[in-house]
Amino acid sequence: MKIYTSHHPPFPIQEESIFTFLCQRHFDKHPRDKTAYIDAVSGKRISRGQFRDLCMELGWGLRSEFHNQGGIPLNRGDTVMIFSSNSLSWPIIMFSCFAAGLKPTLANSAYTPREVEHQWNDSTAKVVLVHPNLLSVALEMFKGLGFNESEAKRRIIIADPDWSLPDTTTGDYVHLGDIIGKGKLQEEEKFVGNQSYETTVLCYSSGTTGKPKGVETTHCNLTSQIQMIDASFLPIIPQDCILGVLPFYHVYGAINLLMYPFFAGIPVCIQVKWDVNESCKVIQKYCITILLGVPPIFLNLAKSDATEKYSMKSLRLLSSGAAPLGRPLMEGLRSRLAKLGSNPWISQGYGSTETSPASHIMNYEDCFRKFGSVGRLLPNLEARLVVDGENSIDADDGKPGELWIRGPSVMKGYLNNPTATKNTVTPDGWYKTGDVAIRDEEGYYYIVDRVKELIKYKGFQVPPAELESILLQHPDIADCAVVGIYSEKQATELPRAYIVHKNTNTQGLLSPLDTREFAKSIQKWVQSRVARHKYLRGGVSVIDTIPKSAAGKILRRELRELAKKEALDADVLARL
Repeated sequence: MKIYTSHHPPFPIQEESIFTFLCQRHFDKHPRDKTAYIDAVSGKRISRGQFRDLCMELGWGLRSEFHNQGGIPLNRGDTVMIFSSNSLSWPIIMFSCFAAGLKPTLANSAYTPREVEHQWNDSTAKVVLVHPNLLSVALEMFKGLGFNESEAKRRIIIADPDWSLPDTTTGDYVHLGDIIGKGKLQEEEKFVGNQSYETTVLCYSSGTTGKPKGVETTHCNLTSQIQMIDASFLPIIPQDCILGVLPFYHVYGAINLLMYPFFAGIPVCIQVKWDVNESCKVIQKYCITILLGVPPIFLNLAKSDATEKYSMKSLRLLSSGAAPLGRPLMEGLRSRLAKLGSNPWISQGYGSTETSPASHIMNYEDCFRKFGSVGRLLPNLEARLVVDGENSIDADDGKPGELWIRGPSVMKGYLNNPTATKNTVTPDGWYKTGDVAIRDEEGYYYIVDRVKELIKYKGFQVPPAELESILLQHPDIADCAVVGIYSEKQATELPRAYIVHKNTNTQGLLSPLDTREFAKSIQKWVQSRVARHKYLRGGVSVIDTIPKSAAGKILRRELRELAKKEALDADVLARL
């Protein structure tokens, strides 16, 4: 067994609640009056001291005042659902749950009633804190569960974006403002020693392989993760301000945008969602220095004219996660920003919901020298690159293998799903990521693809990410994805590309004939840049947009389903 360790020295594990860790033990590292969170639209700010006080007030409100106002009682260990888009209230809600000893389960704000219903049932949530705009979805969910309106009301708190300005269209439901300021916890619920290994938050996996699974993240997972990130993050300066635009219901946003910045004393400017024009405007207005994003965001920045309308000069770090950011895109973005007088570090990291989330972060000093790498292993973690898990065979040095991770940030398991847990985490604690990686001689890791997404063409392995990285170098391609489609005649998979033309959403739309000719030209263009087994023998299809999750991961399953609907004759396409 070949086990790799981190180049960072290990640190002692903090066995305490995440609230104690952030809002007590490390709270005085930064002044009480320093801004913690900013609303990008209104400009309203919350200081660190105000934030902690509000969390203690809402924590009391959840445990006591909500029941006083007719809601169902909530006790230590109960689960509550947060179903909301990004807002200034979001971090207060999540941290107040920690302070009150409650477990928040974070629901995707784009979910349908049936999808919310699955998470509600699976997580055994008792109450939902719901954004006013999503109330109708929550009510439809409760209707599907057989609750009448009165029973539903006892389980609903309206999560107004600004607790001091309650929504007037949501009737006589309990609002945040109704239970904040009515009392205050004398101290947070303590989780000391073994109690710190209790589940404290439930994020749900993307569900690309079946129904979403609840990932049990513990207090100790989170306290460890924050210290891991801190070991690799760039030195903080007084002017730093981070753009909080990734969805907070996702583990990446919840931890890297709401928890770590609070620990590090970096103000977070909260935006509801990414919009390249509005976001560039916010970057200029608030002098954003750090942008944590996903590949679609950085593709937007590399291709959009919005970067020329607003100043990007304040940016000093762009860091990507959730999906691989190819070297060509990173270099193109760097070149584009340099022409605009901006020269930020452009880095990326790697992780998953199951690792809370980061296991690798590219140190800023080497991000240009090691373009394309996700960085080195974070402290207190171990890694393996496995080519045969059943026989415990590891990859040779410099060769690809499935990345396995072990350490204090690895999840407790999948909620109510011992089979999935057993299939994902070995008895000796190794989490099988499902991602194929290569480690170079300096300890830098490169993610080359997913185990289940590799296309098998006549015995050869074709990594979709490699073809996508090449396609994005074409000047007329705005976005792309590659999947394998099966040819019964050839008894093999064939790589097929879905591409978005740069003029798809402008007045320069392609005609059907032009689209076909463009697709053929892309096939020929790729052939001049790859080995024969990587040719796009499954064809090229021009579509309006590439389906992606909120975290930026390509939803390849949807594209495979699209291929079936198109009734593709793969054998004809292979001869094009």
